[in-house]
Amino acid sequence: MLQDVLDTAKEKMKKSCAVYEQNLMGLRAGRANPQLLDRILVDYYGTPTPINQIGNISSPEPRLLVIAPWEAKMIPQVEKAIQKSDLGLNPSNDGKIIRLVFPELNEERRKELTKVASKGAEETKVAIRSIRRDAIEQIKKMKKNSEITEDDQRDAEEDMQKITDKAIKEVDEIYAKKEKEIMEV
Repeated sequence: MLQDVLDTAKEKMKKSCAVYEQNLMGLRAGRANPQLLDRILVDYYGTPTPINQIGNISSPEPRLLVIAPWEAKMIPQVEKAIQKSDLGLNPSNDGKIIRLVFPELNEERRKELTKVASKGAEETKVAIRSIRRDAIEQIKKMKKNSEITEDDQRDAEEDMQKITDKAIKEVDEIYAKKEKEIMEV
């Protein structure tokens, strides 16, 4: 019972880290990466659909993405979705494909991107601490209901803190890796 609480919290923390890492893939670091478009949804016949499900995305050059929608009439919707996104890119099309040219990142934009990554890291840490708080409340409730002893409660809270520290360390490592990638010229 007590182990279930710890395992559930650990699993939720892992998921929080994975979501943060996934979100960071959407931050561009000077190179064109098709994963940048994963978060962008296009109105496809009334249904919000990821761009990669509407057409092919390729990166023929390091700073160029080419989107080839399967239906040519989807080009305006795809362009609109990209313009609305936080990528800051201007798509251009020739009637068949959409080109996204990634400008070289200047120092100011790099710092801005690291701030965005840092903010995401902080939000993830807050989520992890919230998971810890919920787990500790469950542990205290178990103690109050005499399901566990005081020693079990203390041990479980210490274990929960270790799990939390490990998850926060993982978030810091993910952030450090992304920051290095962004600041790389």
